[in-house]
Amino acid sequence: MAKPISSSSSFHLQSLKKKTWLLTILALFSISTLIVLLFRASFSPSCDDRLLYGGGPLLLMELAFLLRGVGAEVVWITYQKPAEPDEVVYSLENKMLDRGVQILHAKGQKTIDTALKADLVVLNTAVAGKWLDAVLKDNVSRVLPKILWWIHEMRGHYFTLEYVKHLPFVAAAMIDSHTTAEYWKNRTKERLGIKMPDTFVVHLGNSKDLMEVAENSVAKRVLREHVRANLGVQNEDLLFAIINSVSRGKGQDLFLRAFQESLQIITEKKLQVPPLHAVVVGSDISAQTKFETELRSFVAEKKIQNRVHFINKTLTVAPYLAAIDVLVQNSQARGECFGRITIEAMAFQLPVLGTAAGGTMEIVVNETTGLLHPAGKEGVTPLARNIVKLATHVERRLTMGWKGYVRVKERFLEHHMADRIAHVLKEVLRKAKNSA
Repeated sequence: MAKPISSSSSFHLQSLKKKTWLLTILALFSISTLIVLLFRASFSPSCDDRLLYGGGPLLLMELAFLLRGVGAEVVWITYQKPAEPDEVVYSLENKMLDRGVQILHAKGQKTIDTALKADLVVLNTAVAGKWLDAVLKDNVSRVLPKILWWIHEMRGHYFTLEYVKHLPFVAAAMIDSHTTAEYWKNRTKERLGIKMPDTFVVHLGNSKDLMEVAENSVAKRVLREHVRANLGVQNEDLLFAIINSVSRGKGQDLFLRAFQESLQIITEKKLQVPPLHAVVVGSDISAQTKFETELRSFVAEKKIQNRVHFINKTLTVAPYLAAIDVLVQNSQARGECFGRITIEAMAFQLPVLGTAAGGTMEIVVNETTGLLHPAGKEGVTPLARNIVKLATHVERRLTMGWKGYVRVKERFLEHHMADRIAHVLKEVLRKAKNSA
């Protein structure tokens, strides 16, 4: 099925020549198809911010590249560009320009004209809804019938009319997991008294670039050695990593408590295991948040500074996936709406220790590709025990990693995602055309 896109950006599709999956579908409607995506450049956290500045913009960029790959002309419209120069926005925009994606900024008549001419508008993230009126002004009602709304979030504060008042009137919604789609259906009805539009669930897939690294043993070895040398850990040491922007909802605090408890279990039971390390990728000490201060204070209090490593947030996760031995996906409450970092870790043949919540349960097969534990404080001890299980059973750890890789190859690759999105585009374009 199909899945959520996020952002505010635009796609202008023209002169489609290559006979590919997408061309075949788009050709059913017109030779020249214009797709607009509205994208917010200031990166609110989304449910899957695997690259630590928001996964939605990166997913949208990948979709733009897929469309460019079949000869489409793509226009990306950005709303609320940061006042100060931003390294992430700069990097994304330059990547898009290099691939022939046009970029417009939201305010102005040219943006309105582009949206009105579009055959399809992709609206990225739940939060983007409140920008429709600001960007399109008096023309919102003319654009709604051709909007595909890609939603990645599932936290309660997104369910306000300010964000989603236009949701019932768009052509369709695309959401990353069945769990999240069901949650949106129930929550909008019960809390706001509104009905979801036609909704497609689209599981994400790993990019070709990531898979090339994951399947290159030489590249992985080089990256592993480099990262471990920088961390000051040995090749035989076991690294358990959590890779998400540091926030309470991602559960870094509970992970560190579980890690500390696992060290106590190993000491008390006198287990023979290699040295264990916890790696927290997604830190930002410069922000001086209360939560990050709490994390570092806990590490100092427990005197495990030599076992815990904080790594700044980054756009590149592959080196850390190559360097670690186990991924911990510890998102709390309702969990991740999907959790793309999970399938990326599985591509690197890593077992996953995840919360039994949200989209993680649609990815990780418990006891086969990883081990699940409850969210919340009650999950700390089970997670600690699972850390010990994988630390003491090498064969089990490696087998789970291999089975995770096989599962990725079967259903979580870029072409799987592209095929699922193609089916959604087909339906939404037909609906938009009929409403014109």
